[in-house]
Amino acid sequence: MISILSRLMLACLLLPSIWTVARAEAVSFPELSSTIPGHQNVTYFELAKMIVPDLAAGDDGFYKGSAPIEMRDILGGNDGGSPPETINLPNAAVLAIKAGGKERLAMLLDLGQAQDSAEGFAVLALYDLTGKPKLLDAVNVGTDQSTYFRDPGKLAIGPGNDALITMSTHFNSNQGYVSTILILVRNDRFEPIDQINTFDENVCAYKRTQDLSFQTRGSEKPYAAIRVTVTDATNPSGESCEEPAPKAVSHDVSVTYHWNKKTSRYVADSDAFKRLSAENEKRF
Repeated sequence: MISILSRLMLACLLLPSIWTVARAEAVSFPELSSTIPGHQNVTYFELAKMIVPDLAAGDDGFYKGSAPIEMRDILGGNDGGSPPETINLPNAAVLAIKAGGKERLAMLLDLGQAQDSAEGFAVLALYDLTGKPKLLDAVNVGTDQSTYFRDPGKLAIGPGNDALITMSTHFNSNQGYVSTILILVRNDRFEPIDQINTFDENVCAYKRTQDLSFQTRGSEKPYAAIRVTVTDATNPSGESCEEPAPKAVSHDVSVTYHWNKKTSRYVADSDAFKRLSAENEKRF
């Protein structure tokens, strides 16, 4: 009996340390003219107009407007892209989240890119819908041509808090470039946790991919630790090519982010992703 009780107590002590694999959440793509569930008199179009004040429905099914409101780049600095002169918005990506124990709505609007810009302009907006809809924060998260919520969309980092995941990407004939941003929502403001750059290749002799996975551990307060793993895998194609085929290999590169109470931010436990990004640049 004592042995059984001891094992049960040990199991209970270990439970908070178990890493939980993040599950995909339901990112929706509603028509902007549709009503927000639970808010009969509010449409997504009204929320979008808080970002692009002159947004209006066009004859081709797109919503058109000019300049969005002023906002900061999520990564800081002035290196982000610029919005196009004319915005053609088909819809928005929407995700319900929790922040500070409160229900919030996150909406991602990819506004496209200016002619002289290599990067797109994508707005991540945070709304409070508990009363009259209120825009709490908006940032540019576009770091490449097209921007989306990255699967799983959000991570539960506490009973009343979620972190968000966005990705910007572009592809050419045999290469894919992806920039993933982990984002904390704190005091109803977006704060970057980290940017993770990955690179895929698909050539005659082989295919090399760098896929991301996310895990959280709820034992740390006020925010759970987040472990991100890049699985770097090379698989020969089996085709007859001019270049020799490499061997099939796969290895993981992981970084864990812990909340630092002194600096009030997440801190990575290594620079492994920075080194991976530098290695990838040599393959461009």
